[in-house]
Amino acid sequence: MYFIITALAAIVVSLIWYFKASGKKYKLSLLCFIYWGATIMWLIDHVVAYLSEGGAFLELSMDATLLGFAVVIFGLFIWLMALLFTDPKGIFQKLLKAKN
Repeated sequence: MYFIITALAAIVVSLIWYFKASGKKYKLSLLCFIYWGATIMWLIDHVVAYLSEGGAFLELSMDATLLGFAVVIFGLFIWLMALLFTDPKGIFQKLLKAKN
């Protein structure tokens, strides 16, 4: 299930980036790379496990679902940290100038 959740997040963010992104301001391409990297990693993991061990291709358990949501949330966290570091709207710079 984590593969499906991560793939859906990658597709949604890619569509938002393609149709609504305003340049490089909000770094949606970084979020796309995070989710697509995780999706490709899960795909390779599933293919190798299926070829070597057999069994079901997708894991549909509660643990797999929680892992999928955890990966999506952690990807959002990394993206948010990148946004805060680059400060695209200059909010932190305005706060620092107001203190001085």
